[in-house]
Amino acid sequence: MPPATNTSIQTIFPRSKGSLGLPAASSQRTCGVPTSAKEKCWRKVPSSPLTSRLPHPLTILTCLLTSPPPSPCWWASSSRPSPESWPVPTDQGDLKDAQRSIPIGTILAILTTSFVYLSSVILFGACIDGVVLRDKFGDSVQGNLVVGTLAWPTPWVIVIGSFFSTCGAGLQSLTGAPRLLQAIAKDNVIPFLRVFGHGKANGEPTWALLLTALIAELGILIASLDMVAPILTMFFLMCYLFVNLACALQTLLRTPNWRPRFSYYHWTLSFLGMTICLALMFISSWYYAIVAMVIAGMIYKYIEYHGAEKEWGDGIRGLSLSAARYALLRLEEGPPHTKNWRPQLLVLLKLDEDAHVKSPRLLTFASQLKAGKGLTIVGTVVSGNFLQSYGEALAAEQTLKHLMDKERVKGFCQCIVAQKPREGINHMIQSSGLGGMKPNTVVMGWPHAWRQSEDPQSWKTFINTVRVTTTAHLALLVPKNISLFPNNSEPYTEGYIDVWWIVHDGGMLMLLPFLLRQHKVWRKCGMRIFTVAQMEDNSIQMKKDLATFLYHLRIEAEVEVVEMHDSDISAYTYERTLMMEQRSQMLRQMRLSKSDREKEAQLVKDRNSMLRLTSIGSDDDEETDGERERPSGGSTEHHRRVQMTWTKEKTLQYRATHSGCSTPEGFRDMLSIRPDHSNVRRMHTAVKLNEVIVNKSHDARLVLLNMPGPPRNTEGDENYMEFLEVLTEGLERVLLVRGGGSEVITIYS
Repeated sequence: MPPATNTSIQTIFPRSKGSLGLPAASSQRTCGVPTSAKEKCWRKVPSSPLTSRLPHPLTILTCLLTSPPPSPCWWASSSRPSPESWPVPTDQGDLKDAQRSIPIGTILAILTTSFVYLSSVILFGACIDGVVLRDKFGDSVQGNLVVGTLAWPTPWVIVIGSFFSTCGAGLQSLTGAPRLLQAIAKDNVIPFLRVFGHGKANGEPTWALLLTALIAELGILIASLDMVAPILTMFFLMCYLFVNLACALQTLLRTPNWRPRFSYYHWTLSFLGMTICLALMFISSWYYAIVAMVIAGMIYKYIEYHGAEKEWGDGIRGLSLSAARYALLRLEEGPPHTKNWRPQLLVLLKLDEDAHVKSPRLLTFASQLKAGKGLTIVGTVVSGNFLQSYGEALAAEQTLKHLMDKERVKGFCQCIVAQKPREGINHMIQSSGLGGMKPNTVVMGWPHAWRQSEDPQSWKTFINTVRVTTTAHLALLVPKNISLFPNNSEPYTEGYIDVWWIVHDGGMLMLLPFLLRQHKVWRKCGMRIFTVAQMEDNSIQMKKDLATFLYHLRIEAEVEVVEMHDSDISAYTYERTLMMEQRSQMLRQMRLSKSDREKEAQLVKDRNSMLRLTSIGSDDDEETDGERERPSGGSTEHHRRVQMTWTKEKTLQYRATHSGCSTPEGFRDMLSIRPDHSNVRRMHTAVKLNEVIVNKSHDARLVLLNMPGPPRNTEGDENYMEFLEVLTEGLERVLLVRGGGSEVITIYS
């Protein structure tokens, strides 16, 4: 660039009695022209289109923010290898002793570059008039460089030096940035950058270099330093902000593996640096700062969503651990309030011999309760010894995790190895969860085909689990006919969820339909609540009270009160009870094969019909057919035939057919059994209630029922199972609900 004409150092920057850089008298020449001419010049400068964009003088803060940061200089200086490691390729990451070289190199580089740049600022201010320095486009020196005017022996020294300095910084960035990008790509931290991890055989980052060159070329094409400078400023300030944030966070969390070697380090230094970086970002350009933070957040969520293949231990995870610990300690202070109650599920799944889940729809049902925003633990039991079955337990755990991912269930899985499934379930119910995050609701399946099962342990384990949950004051959910429940891709477009509220159990029957209807599968289903009243109850007032209660609960549902009439025990109930008790004793006393068991069970059924006709007496003979029928749809005719199966001709035919067969003595004794009166009353209640439920809810998508408690005497376990079968007979999808003994819903929000 040619020097300015008719100028000299003495005339441009006078040295007189006045203040440094200012003329002492009006006759002093500045820029080779008289002062009067200078005044005319400066009167014209503000009206120039080039300088009109700077109405106010530049401040030191503006210069700091708009000038390219000197970071590449000290960054490169602090990252160079020591002389002992020179045989190794001189990359930024190749340091012999990184713990020693990086702190020393960083501090020395910062001090050196800071001294150079600050001294330049001071010298410029001491030698050049402030008015000239504020001349952005150099109109006062005829468009030339002020530093070039001062250069010796020619202004080209500054031009050439600036060119080489810029090229050096650019080459330095082109050397380090591709290797940094390649390292990030090789670590698989950001999955879509994986292609840039490849390079030549000698490790040179070819693809990363091309991407870096493309980004640099875009900055050159912008052709405006004022537009590029804020972008560069945001990149560097974001880098320093997160470095300081990570250091401060690790110190505040007191992570055991965070052990800084620098003796004078304190977390307040990192916090101060982070605050300054954040403030400078918004002072420089608040919209660029917001865009940079949004981009950083999107990258973090992308990494979190896809999952990095290598875990480096991020600070957010440490913060989550500390927050979880703090929250768990707070939850230990006492039981949750009713309005804070939410279902914390423990889903018990059973695996087959091939380690496949027998009832995956059970987990689907649990996923449809996710509106409760509670904890979900999926557990199973592996039979065997822990030392020999540890591998099977790991395989079972992986199976559960895969199924949870498939059903999109957020939670944890737990696999326990025990000699007996019953013991494993007991241990799981007692030990699952942590602190205030223990499960309060157990979800388990109904033992399918328990009557035909040769091994009674399946349904005995079921009843034992019911007893354990009752003792632990946990709620219990038992979906019956779970294979008929819808999956998450089969939403219902109409229908009802019917709730039969027979016993108050703390509000579980009210809360569960509400949670289910938040899911897309049940969202379009209506809700109906049925309650049972006796003849002496005021049904109209009960309906009003229940509707008012639901209004205060903010639950929309249809209310209906069903009156159950007290009636005599029908012959069908008596026969069903007798069959149940005789079958129970028969299976306990005899070890029969499957075919023999079916044959003897049919004998019990036919014998019961004969006993009913002889033992009930004239009152039974006077019963109408309607009282003896089973009013449950298509099964009515079947039950009528059951009551009328025994005739005199059949008796003679049976004796002739089985004349050569011997009947065991124990079985002859069972034929003389009379049913227990309490069992007859329970069976009568179950039969009558089932008639009403089937009549009202035969077309419902789901029926929720109170689940009665198990008997105290274990000898009545099979009778308990039979009662539940009778109660739910003729219903397609049933959810048996047993409360945990505490209120789970309240009218107070």
